[in-house]
Amino acid sequence: MTIGDDGWSRFSIWEHSQHIRELYAARARNEAEEMTCAAQAASLLAPLASPGDTLLDVGCGSGWFVHSLRSRGLDLEYWGIDASPTLIEIGRAALAQFGVPPERLLVRRLDDLRAEVDHVICMNVLSNLDNYHRPLERMLLAARRSVILRESLGKGSAYQWVEDEHLDPDVDLRVHVNRYDLDEITAFVESYGFDVRPVVDRRTGGDPEMVIGHAHHWTFLIAERRA
Repeated sequence: MTIGDDGWSRFSIWEHSQHIRELYAARARNEAEEMTCAAQAASLLAPLASPGDTLLDVGCGSGWFVHSLRSRGLDLEYWGIDASPTLIEIGRAALAQFGVPPERLLVRRLDDLRAEVDHVICMNVLSNLDNYHRPLERMLLAARRSVILRESLGKGSAYQWVEDEHLDPDVDLRVHVNRYDLDEITAFVESYGFDVRPVVDRRTGGDPEMVIGHAHHWTFLIAERRA
């Protein structure tokens, strides 16, 4: 009989893609083209933030979003968390030269998040989890001022558990590809004391985008805490 404690890393798609590792390393070194969603997220954050504010990037990967902040002169104290030790180590090694101390990139699963920061940003994460309620609650409780989300949202919810065919050879793993109901998730965020507005995703213009062979309905949600 074998009972291990490495189930998350064993079954995580993020730990089994050489392509992702190379891409996230290039992004952390600021050698890859800026993602459209990162550019839009930074522009949405700019009017909400003040110099010196703290920002928590949830599901940060290698922390590449810091470059979108720096290029726009957003002087924020950047912190990032991700469940993938591999991606965090890539970020720690690459971002120190850009002024991000390694201790600001943390290996954390959302269930373990307990924080107090000014702003939270989370892009393309919740749609790959089994559901959004508990992880999103962690973010809402952490944010003093604002939360910015980019997720697959639309009319009605749809849950899929699909094979990811873009992983390393001989790796057979599945991942959630969920679309959450826009009205439902908006009401959920509002119930934690936020005013919420949707923003059309600049990259897709509101049209579905195929990612790993499945439609994603990207939408931004901007949540500002009520006074």
